[in-house]
Amino acid sequence: MARAKTPFQDETWRIFRIMAEFVEGFETLSRIGPCVTIFGSARTPKQDIYYKLAVEMARIAVKNKYGVITGGGPGIMEAANKGATEAGGISIGLNIQLPFEQKPNPFIKTLINFKHFFPRKVMFLKYTSAVIVFPGGYGTLDEMFETLTLIQTQKASHLPLILIGKEYWRSLIDWLKEELLQKEYIDNEDLDIFHVVNKPSEAITIINEFYCKRDVDANFL
Repeated sequence: MARAKTPFQDETWRIFRIMAEFVEGFETLSRIGPCVTIFGSARTPKQDIYYKLAVEMARIAVKNKYGVITGGGPGIMEAANKGATEAGGISIGLNIQLPFEQKPNPFIKTLINFKHFFPRKVMFLKYTSAVIVFPGGYGTLDEMFETLTLIQTQKASHLPLILIGKEYWRSLIDWLKEELLQKEYIDNEDLDIFHVVNKPSEAITIINEFYCKRDVDANFL
């Protein structure tokens, strides 16, 4: 008669499952070349202006020789994968298994499934050249603020972080300035970590100028 697993054994096997997710992510994404990561709500309907802008953003990214990484689900994620695929570019989905079963969208060319959030979050940032954030809820805000924190604390390389939709983000930016900055919980330069724009063309200009300047500075040094 087989003995039941102890809690310690369960935790040990969980470590191996987590390691397997890291290994698959590293092996798959290390070969993809420059990409941008696009975050945004899974609830955004196809007729929404931000869905259409996400499609356009991905197309422009591909045109500028970037692949596209998303969370693999519906809404903004679907829109971004759609734009990338229709433009003939790299279209990656990092899907998360949730109790309500988030299904991967049909526009993903390279799919990686995750059970745990934190290996997935590592993959979003480790192999990206820029992070573009569309309107969204708790999950989107979590991804945005984690990116901000990692850049601020220099635990991630400095890269362009761009918020799309000035009207949507306006109240949050005002709160950051009026509460966090005024109470000295953040510094002035912390507000320079991100950009807020309305158009995908503005976002790609920021990304291209960032890397052009970095290349010039590297050559100068």
